[in-house]
Amino acid sequence: MNTSIQLETVNLSRAVEQLVVGQATSDGAGVKLTRVLTQPYQYRLDPFLMLDAFGSDNPDEYIAGFPDHPHRGFETITYMLEGRMRHRDSAGNEGLLENGGVQWMTAGRGVIHSELPEQENGRMEGFQLWLNLASKDKMTPAWYRDFKSADIPEFTTPDQVMVRVIAGQSHGVQGAMQRASTEPIYLDVQMPAGASFSQQIPPDFNAFIYVYRGNVRIGEQQVPLQRMAILKKWPSADGVKIQADEAAKFILIAGKPLGETIAQYGPFVMNSQEEIFKAIDDFRQGRLVAAEP
Repeated sequence: MNTSIQLETVNLSRAVEQLVVGQATSDGAGVKLTRVLTQPYQYRLDPFLMLDAFGSDNPDEYIAGFPDHPHRGFETITYMLEGRMRHRDSAGNEGLLENGGVQWMTAGRGVIHSELPEQENGRMEGFQLWLNLASKDKMTPAWYRDFKSADIPEFTTPDQVMVRVIAGQSHGVQGAMQRASTEPIYLDVQMPAGASFSQQIPPDFNAFIYVYRGNVRIGEQQVPLQRMAILKKWPSADGVKIQADEAAKFILIAGKPLGETIAQYGPFVMNSQEEIFKAIDDFRQGRLVAAEP
């Protein structure tokens, strides 16, 4: 879906506050991945709770997938660069996530779902982002939507930078999803060598990029391959300017902080330990998906 654009200018770019190296781990039934945004950064990058990057040509590292598991209190956004993954959940939703597609799920008051590969060989690569819900929204009914690759708005700048707008907006192009409380911006940006790209970001938003091909530069700071760059918040900065000295691809993520207490225990994210205990008990007693506020 190629769309006409209104070029954005950034007068003062944010700088890089910190470069973060992800932690190699496994999840689900042994799927190998890199946890890029970990719990120590949840308050700094509020409303974002976690970012996992996965990518492998070895079926042994992904084939078992993520069998049935519960969630409560946040949203998951899965972006598949390459591969096929089947989603099924306790609300009766089912969908196939394929190359370039996005799965957006609101766990709300409770959902049990599975994400299982529908391929026995080849590459599986993508990201899963956890987006927090405001306390007033944590016990809403579960919700789910699949976006095919063709459903994601795209545009190309005069510098031949190709941008996919998963959420929020960029250069006048509205993304596939909008969210009122957190107002997330989620872009997949592909830059040829020598190109530059600017994105407006409200000064109060938390923001970061993750480079998954090549490397980029923000000011004088190089952001290497497989690094997350947390962008510094300045009241006078109106966005970020990114340069590519070589061909590069990255995701840019920004959102409005909720400013609320974060209590997490595994797949449950609430605002207090008492709410966590309630979520665990509801799950054990089979009440998670039917629990009332």
